[in-house]
Amino acid sequence: MRFVDLSEASAAHGGSPTLRAYLATPAGDGPWPGLLVVHESFGLTDVVMRHADRLAAAGYLALAVDLYSAGGMRRCLVSTVLAARRGQGRAFTDLETGRAWLAASPQCTGRVGVIGFCLGGGFALLLAGTGRYDAAAVNYGELPRDLDGTVAGACPLVGSYAGRDWLPGSAPKLSAALTRAGVPHDVKEYPAAGHSFLNDAATGPKILWPLMRVAHIGPEPEAAADAWQRIESFFGDHLH
Repeated sequence: MRFVDLSEASAAHGGSPTLRAYLATPAGDGPWPGLLVVHESFGLTDVVMRHADRLAAAGYLALAVDLYSAGGMRRCLVSTVLAARRGQGRAFTDLETGRAWLAASPQCTGRVGVIGFCLGGGFALLLAGTGRYDAAAVNYGELPRDLDGTVAGACPLVGSYAGRDWLPGSAPKLSAALTRAGVPHDVKEYPAAGHSFLNDAATGPKILWPLMRVAHIGPEPEAAADAWQRIESFFGDHLH
């Protein structure tokens, strides 16, 4: 596990002048399928890096790009959220830099997937339809306004949503759109889980933790175990 400096490649294509990413490498000899990991709203936290470690342990070269590299969460959050909602912006250039780095790595087989959480789940859904990925995992990501247009021609997709979230009905809406588009998918809602249920610990500013507990935001081990099993099985089918 190490950090990779992608600044030069990103800046050359109009992305962030400073861009770093956390790389988690499987044990043994590669090459392995690559996975671009897109972090939640709170940034590239220890929790997100453990997600990357988990995916590496499952046999994937996992690269978690820090979309807040150029200024931290306070300076970059708003522009990153706006990019996700508009479907364009510097964040997409930074993510493409990460994808291209993975695809070109001698440690990668050339097959690349994307997985995102929260804000990153929204990015993963948008990226799934670009034709540049072989599989995608969308975890409690906001659905775009033009859902049918977004998923038209998308790569195979596994999605996990929470029943106690502020995104009601997302799972059936996404599943229906993928069915209409003829995209192989596995989308599931967990009724007892809340937002960020795949996390193994609370994240974000500690002052917000009591409020997050009241809002059912945070770990839900039973739902997480099932979701991870589905994600790893899905990637096993579509990235190898």
